[in-house]
Amino acid sequence: MSLALSKQDLKEYLEEVFPQVHSDFVVEELTETSITMRLRVEDRHLRPGGTVSGPSMFGLADVSVYAMVLARKGRQSLAVTTNSSLDFLRKPEGGADLIAECKLLKLGRTLAVGDVLMYSEGSDKPVARASITYSIPPVGSAAAAFG
Repeated sequence: MSLALSKQDLKEYLEEVFPQVHSDFVVEELTETSITMRLRVEDRHLRPGGTVSGPSMFGLADVSVYAMVLARKGRQSLAVTTNSSLDFLRKPEGGADLIAECKLLKLGRTLAVGDVLMYSEGSDKPVARASITYSIPPVGSAAAAFG
């Protein structure tokens, strides 16, 4: 299956549907099977001890899978997370952006499953791993038409 949205289309759509946080995330690379995204780490993403907070890491993982689903399926603004598991592997660097490498493991008509590895920029050791499942509105539903 080819991409329904280009990297630029995806960027513009994320700006449209998430104006409150779109500037936190950058699509670095996009292929038919994977996406690499960056969280621009700022002070508000840090927790005591100078490390990136768990909610910020979850946000990056979640938006990475959402963006990959959008890139493949098109404008599906009401696709929603139905399951998530996040393993914290090591302390991320507070002064470095987080990089997420996401691969879709399954892309069906109603469910998508993605796997995400996150790294502190400049390191090859993952700081976290997430598995996220998205529910995709059925074609022809009011939710699918919203996008």
